[in-house]
Amino acid sequence: MDGFANFDPAAVLPVDGCAGTLIGRAWVPAKVPGPAVIAVRADGVFDLSRHFPTVASLLACDEPAAEAARAVGERIGGLAEIVANTFRDERDPALPWLLAPCDLQVIKAAGVTFVTSLLERVIEERAGGDAARALEVRARVEALIGPDLAAVRPGSAQAQRLKELLIEQGIWSQYLEVGIGPDAEVFTKAPLLAAVGTGVEVGIHPESKWNNPEPEVVLAVDPRGRVVGAALGNDVNLRDFEGRSALLLGKAKDNNASCAIGPFLRLFDATFSLDDVRAEELELTVTGPEGYTLRGASSMRRISRDPQDLVDQTCGANHQYPDGFMLFLGTLFAPVQDRDVPGSGFTHRVGDVVTIRSPRLGALCNRVNHADRVAPWHFGVRALIGNLAARGLLAGGQI
Repeated sequence: MDGFANFDPAAVLPVDGCAGTLIGRAWVPAKVPGPAVIAVRADGVFDLSRHFPTVASLLACDEPAAEAARAVGERIGGLAEIVANTFRDERDPALPWLLAPCDLQVIKAAGVTFVTSLLERVIEERAGGDAARALEVRARVEALIGPDLAAVRPGSAQAQRLKELLIEQGIWSQYLEVGIGPDAEVFTKAPLLAAVGTGVEVGIHPESKWNNPEPEVVLAVDPRGRVVGAALGNDVNLRDFEGRSALLLGKAKDNNASCAIGPFLRLFDATFSLDDVRAEELELTVTGPEGYTLRGASSMRRISRDPQDLVDQTCGANHQYPDGFMLFLGTLFAPVQDRDVPGSGFTHRVGDVVTIRSPRLGALCNRVNHADRVAPWHFGVRALIGNLAARGLLAGGQI
């Protein structure tokens, strides 16, 4: 495909193909073009919009996977041709292309949920967002804390004793607080409808000099707080902005096209469950325009907070999400491999191709550009409601 290193359309699927319940969204050319809820099946891609105008309406059902399987939709094409059109720089306007597989859900993210990334957040803070100082700070922090806190259960008495010891040593950090303390860090990653899908550009703030991808599993949670499925995500991260001050988290995390989710949402059914999420292994590849290659991984087996605990800390009696939410679970991956100057670590270049794969969720692939140069975001909630009305999809009053 144009600029995507010959990405194989078949690679978007999980290793078991269409055995699971795969749903998503696609832009469908028609008399009134617009986003459609789709089901990906062995015999093609089907538009379910007449049954479910939005993904949020499907996930609010008692049994989303069963409802998606029962729904009879119009076939809009084969998966290979739709994926191929998605990845083209110049798309065929007569063919559908994929979008992020969520719409009205709030996009939340949990941070500092893996020990390795916890230590890197501490290092960012100590280095003041300066990548050149990170090597020295990393050695000093690991000498005091040790390279592995995996045995420490967040919120436990052991964690409290460690906290007291670190305070005595003068190296306590706000990141250690959310990493081993009782309360998880959960923040709003992006507005409704702002996530991009596979095959498009992700955005890095043009003033950032130290940044990286974050390969993560993203849970889909319904209005009642039930986890009903999962997808892959790239929680694009600006290490220098957040390292200067945690109060810059919004600027570090929420920029144009800085949130990628896809390629599809795999709903929980007989083939896939939350226990499969807990065991998922993610692989990351970054291919640079100069021939550079970075490989990394994130194992959900090494998460320090259980996914269900993160969901329970996000919603409940104190906070409701009537349209559901998507929840990034955090990442083990924190790149320290030098790209240019020794000791400078990794940072993106414009043109990097980032591919995140996992056995049960397929592959999410995006190209890096500056946030002010990617396609502007115009299609918000008002545009969606107007579009659904124009297509006659609001007759039942349920979106």
